[in-house]
Amino acid sequence: MSTKAQAEIERIMTSISQAIVDHRLPPGTRLVESKLVEALQANRNHVRAALQRLAAETKVVSILANRGAIVAQPSIKEARDIFETRTVLERAIVSLATRNLSARNKNRLLKQIEKEKLAIDAKDRQQMIRESGRFHTLLAEIAGNTVLGELLDGLIKRTSLIIALYQGTPDVQCTLGEHQALAHAILAGDESLALQLNDVHMHTIESHLLLNETSPSVDLKTALSVS
Repeated sequence: MSTKAQAEIERIMTSISQAIVDHRLPPGTRLVESKLVEALQANRNHVRAALQRLAAETKVVSILANRGAIVAQPSIKEARDIFETRTVLERAIVSLATRNLSARNKNRLLKQIEKEKLAIDAKDRQQMIRESGRFHTLLAEIAGNTVLGELLDGLIKRTSLIIALYQGTPDVQCTLGEHQALAHAILAGDESLALQLNDVHMHTIESHLLLNETSPSVDLKTALSVS
């Protein structure tokens, strides 16, 4: 495959992934190839290749027999597994970031917190989601481990799907205070506190999700009655 074709497939993947992360494409959305071709001004073969790669590499797309591609709908078990994995992964990132912090990266971290605050003040939900995720990817960059950063990027995309599917409240502002506390612990070089705050942060996000294994009891007569 030519370099030009590869770049085009990457462009399509990035566009779809960002729309998923921003919650503009909710879980279960059908990704009709003809509509994607029109929306992205793309070649159909490139669109198909992009969808297949998203399904294989990041798991944010599912390709179903007789239905085509849809935005993935993570199961409750998958959601729990992803949060457990992210907690472990981000502990390693936070540890490295605390030890590797330079004057430049201190400034980058402070600016990122300010960007989150500005997004909240502007009540820009998509920007709030984007900046919240950017906080975590910035920590991975500061940590300086490329592989950890690549793994985290994929998990952030899958976490975004989980939040869109299972979050009980649309509020995303609660993360700012926790990000501020975590950033200040890292800036102070307090690795122990930073690790503790990281665990609390991940647990808080997961606790806001409706990950109930049992189905609710529904009285069909009441549910189907017309008042």
